[in-house]
Amino acid sequence: MTASSPVLTPEKSTTRKPYPNFKVIVLNDDFNTFEHVARCLLKYIPGMTESRAWQLTEQVHFQGQATVWIGPQEPAELYHQQLSREGLTMAPLEPV
Repeated sequence: MTASSPVLTPEKSTTRKPYPNFKVIVLNDDFNTFEHVARCLLKYIPGMTESRAWQLTEQVHFQGQATVWIGPQEPAELYHQQLSREGLTMAPLEPV
């Protein structure tokens, strides 16, 4: 009887990619007031402060857009939908 060598099988290496984050971007328009945009950001974006909401609102107005939140897809979709329902002009969600 001959001794057989162990059969070596290559180990499969799985590379796990993290889920991408998504940007929620508000666009400038001609019909939403500064106050309405800032109030919506305060109402729907977690951790938003009044001063940050006004900074972002000014960025939307003067630069044409502002990224108001970055994070996982599911909450990004929720915030995007909520802001859109309030009448804000939204860019499509973008993976980071």
